[in-house]
Amino acid sequence: MANLFFDSKHDDATRRENLYGGAIYVYSPTKAGKELCEFAQECCKQNFKTENPNTAHRDTPVDDYVEILKKLKPEFIHHPRCKELLPALLKELNCNAEETYFDVPRLRTACPTEYLSSGMAYAFKPHRDSWYSTPMCQLNWWLPVYPVTEDNCMAFHLNYWDKPLRNSSAGFNYEDWNNVGRKQAHNQGKKDNRVQSEALEEVELDPQIRIVCEPGSVIVFSAAHLHSTVPNSTEFTRISIDFRTVHLMDLQKDQGAPNYDGESTGTTTRDYLRCSDLTNLPDSIITAHQNHVPNPLFPNHYSTQC
Repeated sequence: MANLFFDSKHDDATRRENLYGGAIYVYSPTKAGKELCEFAQECCKQNFKTENPNTAHRDTPVDDYVEILKKLKPEFIHHPRCKELLPALLKELNCNAEETYFDVPRLRTACPTEYLSSGMAYAFKPHRDSWYSTPMCQLNWWLPVYPVTEDNCMAFHLNYWDKPLRNSSAGFNYEDWNNVGRKQAHNQGKKDNRVQSEALEEVELDPQIRIVCEPGSVIVFSAAHLHSTVPNSTEFTRISIDFRTVHLMDLQKDQGAPNYDGESTGTTTRDYLRCSDLTNLPDSIITAHQNHVPNPLFPNHYSTQC
């Protein structure tokens, strides 16, 4: 079972060690966390042209909704304001600005399931981010932009922290996804047909935990945790922000969470920016991860066809 730490005063080294061991950290809203969510709210309001973007689906045709997301999400992801607020947030939570690298924040929308759950509003099935070409030291940071409940948040599936799961990650390459899969998101309607890493056996969803926290709060967890989007049975769209970090020393020493079952190729290391000056990781590290051969503790050795 995962250890949960709420508003812990652990230093970053202790926190990273615990996170690589399966712990989950939850932090109350900080100044930068609140500002990041407020900025996301303003972007949503401007694009949906409503004071209540989390209910915009009620009177917006699906095709129009998708068109709004096609403009809103890249606008938020690449806005210079985000590159100011993320380093500020990480500094507030005791990350070293010279050694911590982050990627751009994603704005996620999880609509009520009968409305839209694919493409630009993809509802993630149980998965590990480590199935998607990430370094094993990657940490995920997740913030709700509007209030969430246990019926539209995120779930962690605790049985699988140290248990391999048969999956299709051997067929996933991050460079291919960037060049093809991600660009197809706006063409996916009620059913998402893009090739993504997924479980190839039935997942035991319980025991699971669903952490309900207020807007601007932060949940931090390892990329190796199996997690999913809770099917949204509420009347409100869940709007959230997530981004990822890696630590320079851990990349250099190849430290991180155990890889039980990930066999994806390619690397996400080109995406990260240093908190202090927004520079990329050293080329030597990117090359090493690009040429890295996945070595899971329990290789799948299964066909990638579902």
